[in-house]
This record gives sequence, structure tokens and C-alpha cells, in this order.
Amino acid sequence: MQASEQIWMDGKFVPWGEANVHILTHSLHYGLAAFEGIRCYKGKQGSAIFRLQEHVDRLFESAHIAMMAIPYDKKQVTEAIIETVRVNKLDSCYIRPLVYIGYGMMGVHPGDNPIRLAIAAWRWGAYLGEEALTHGMRACVSSFTRHHVNVSMTRGKISGYYVNSILAKREAKANGYDEAILLDPDGYVAEGTGENVFIVRRGRLITTPLTSILEGITRSSLMQLARERNLQVVEERFTRDAMYVAEEAFVTGTAAEVTPIREIDGRRIGTGKPGPITTSLQQAFFAIVRGEDSAHSNWLTPV
Repeated sequence: MQASEQIWMDGKFVPWGEANVHILTHSLHYGLAAFEGIRCYKGKQGSAIFRLQEHVDRLFESAHIAMMAIPYDKKQVTEAIIETVRVNKLDSCYIRPLVYIGYGMMGVHPGDNPIRLAIAAWRWGAYLGEEALTHGMRACVSSFTRHHVNVSMTRGKISGYYVNSILAKREAKANGYDEAILLDPDGYVAEGTGENVFIVRRGRLITTPLTSILEGITRSSLMQLARERNLQVVEERFTRDAMYVAEEAFVTGTAAEVTPIREIDGRRIGTGKPGPITTSLQQAFFAIVRGEDSAHSNWLTPV
């Protein structure tokens, strides 16, 4: 990680190396915290944050699901995110707001411990690597199952849920793959460790329905771009072997952006290279976030 200069913590900026919490911070022990991943891109007209309002909305939704009342309103949080990028003089970056339960009561019930908010931003390149963005990544179906909707409320982007992702990711990397794809409790494809999954099958763009997955903001953006290009977009359950016989496959996410999949479980996907639909949507996405296509300028918040 490339350290920046300042982190916003509870209404004020503190030096990066001094942005600390007490070792008995409740969220550190029990995992109940809500967070977002947001990207700022350097574009033709200057730097801009991608779909900032949607990310702020989802942060508040996640906190609400977790019964954490954020002590700031959406306008204040939005302004704090923009200011964090400005203060650190970042023309492109990844932004991480984190709502967490602070120090006080110990035990499963946090009592009236304070709800705290921190916002960090730092330079971060391609999450799965430039090679994966260009040529596609290798994935495997994980031995770990994704969350059941009544075990983990999957509309919330909750820190503790990502233990499942960490275990799946470690397993995949240990076995020589770039990423893991998890199945839902019924055995259908759910999502990656931090990404939504798409396949192209017989000309249709198919993605998993909002049953046991996080409602991805990049996911919804790609679906809109696909429909604008007269592609048939379908939300339906599909099996792991449906991925094996797909013509194309890719994942989306704030960190992963639009990353093609060239292989799953040792099986080549399509030609083993990014397909025409994946490539077209990837190019359309990057043209928008870099300010080269003004069709969705409302998705960008200037810094």
C-alpha cells in the first residue's frame, strides 16, 4: 500500500501514521462494521469520483442494516470523501470509508459504544493486476459457500462477512489461481470474493440475481451499458458448468473494475481470451470513468 498524507477520522484529518484506534475497539473484536470501496479516476477534464452518491447511499444502507447510526448526514460524508481526495492531492485513488463501533463496552452487545467514521484514500492500481485486465484471469470455484441471506444479510457491505472472502481467496491463491468464485447455499453461482460475476451464453449477457449477493454498483453500471448497446441482459441463476461452456465470462467491482476470466477450474472459457462483448463493455466503462465519453457524465463527481 502506498501511504497518503492524511486520513479523515470523526470530522478531522490526522496524519496517516497516527490514524489509530484502541486495541479494544468493538468492531476489531466482533467484526460489525460497514464500509465502501470507491474509485477516483484521472480524466480528460480532471479527476472525478465514480458514482459517489450511490456509494454513499449504500454505506448508509449497510450501516442501517447493521443498526449503526452514522453520526453525520449524507451531505457531510460526501463532502468529507471529496475533501479526503483533495487534501491528499490524489489525481486517482481508491477511497475507503469505514463505519465502526468504537471503544467502550466489551462483549457481543456493544451497548452505547460510539459509532465512528474514518475515510482513507490511497493510490491503487488494477486490483487483480494489469495482466488480468488485458488478457483475463484464472479463477476456481471455491470449496467455501457464499452467505445464506438469513445468516448474513447480503444487502449490507459488512466487514465481518469478508472472512468468507478471505478464506476463499487464500485457498484460490494457494492453488495457483487469481480469484475464487463462490456458490450459494443451493449450489448456484453467487459471486467472487469481492466481485459480481457475468457470463455470455448464446449472445445473452447473464448475471446472478440479487439473492445472496451484494448489489454491486459497477454491476448495475455494466448492465445499463450493455442494454444501451442492445445486448440482452438477464438476471438468473446459473450453475458452475454453465460458466465452463460460456462464450465469455468476466467479473465487475470497484476494485476489480471489469476483469475478463479466461479460465475456470482448468477449463478454458471461450477462446481463452477476452471476448468481443467483454472487451466492448470494458472499453465503454473506462471511457466513461476517464471522462472520454460524456454520455454518463452524471456518474462522475469532480474533485
